[in-house]
Amino acid sequence: MRILMLAWEFPPRVVGGLSRHVYELSRALVAGGYEVEVITCSEEGLAEREIMDGIGVWRVEPYPGNKERGFIDWVQRLNFAMLEKGAAITNSNGDFDIIHAHDWLVTFAARALKHIYTTPLLATIHATEFGRNNGLHNGEQRQIHDIEWWLSYEAWQVICCSQYMKEELQRVFLLPPDKLTVIPNGIRLEGDLTEGGTSLPENLYDPEAKLIFYVGRLVKEKGVQVMLEAAPAILKSYPEARFVIAGTGPFAEHLKAQCQKMGLTDKVHFAGYIDDATKDELYRSASVSVFPSLYEPFGIVALEAMIMGTPLIVSSCGGLDEIIDHEVEGLKFYPGDAGSLAEQVCRMLGDEEQAATLAEKAYQKAIGNYSWEKIAVKTAEVYGQIVLDPGNREWRKNAGKEEMLDKIMIENRAEEKEVPYFV
Repeated sequence: MRILMLAWEFPPRVVGGLSRHVYELSRALVAGGYEVEVITCSEEGLAEREIMDGIGVWRVEPYPGNKERGFIDWVQRLNFAMLEKGAAITNSNGDFDIIHAHDWLVTFAARALKHIYTTPLLATIHATEFGRNNGLHNGEQRQIHDIEWWLSYEAWQVICCSQYMKEELQRVFLLPPDKLTVIPNGIRLEGDLTEGGTSLPENLYDPEAKLIFYVGRLVKEKGVQVMLEAAPAILKSYPEARFVIAGTGPFAEHLKAQCQKMGLTDKVHFAGYIDDATKDELYRSASVSVFPSLYEPFGIVALEAMIMGTPLIVSSCGGLDEIIDHEVEGLKFYPGDAGSLAEQVCRMLGDEEQAATLAEKAYQKAIGNYSWEKIAVKTAEVYGQIVLDPGNREWRKNAGKEEMLDKIMIENRAEEKEVPYFV
């Protein structure tokens, strides 16, 4: 089976969790015998064409345009380039069996390629504009929301990463339940995490301190401001505590100003962007990792902490609420409640034996439930269901492609291969 992935970010270009998701899923699918081509946005210094762990990667430059016309205009120009590249690949190498689009930023190209080549479209929606902003408050947000709905309408099936997101998509886009499949994000269990021994600079690590660690985008919905609000109560009980906040984003300056206003500058360090080696060493060194999201479709960072054996505290919000059971694999607090967060942090810092027990159970859960190999198998099942769906077969028959599909299936049966997942 040949899959065409469309994603606006892909390693080494990393803006958020989507980049790592598309890479790890594609890598696991290739290991399972699938052919995967990814079209993504280019970045200075990166090759236009590359084979990465068996994945065919194509990077395109958005069509030229005026930067002052805004982000959505840039997205449309990126889609023109993606469409052009997708057509060139298909015309040269033959049709794909599935187009797999990730989030609204690739909708225009995905929809066009679907109809030009009569290829079924699968969409993974990682988050919604409505959820990120707790509603729609301006014209740009409403326009993005409309494009997200359009992608969900055009897709044969929609994958989301949590039950929370499934309910959100049903509510916000009025999608029928049978069009939605919940498949969680994953974590690589080996070969992904760096070896120990990376030395941290003094401003990131003090062996005498209790390190409280956050990593992620610095945007309002990640709730870092709540962690800062909780800091005075934590420091009252544990004056040796220090906070390290890693990541970048548009909310960074607001958080730094909040920190200064609260008199926390000597206790809180904003590390900015950190590489994987530094991130892993901070996980190893931390007394606790805290993820205080106000909106969180899933929360891959929680899996990172779990696989590193770091005691974990999360808000009982969205996907995080589904990953962690309170007092089983970690501790949870009420979203947006600084007092609740401070209480749970003090509990974790005050009982090292309990913290170690929770971290061990979290590690076992991560390796048992969230391997990318398992995620790829579940995704492949959806591919197979779409390819063999009678409606899809009728659609392709009308385009003259049904005879080819029947021939492949007969050959598979003759060779006693598994059907439907490897068509």
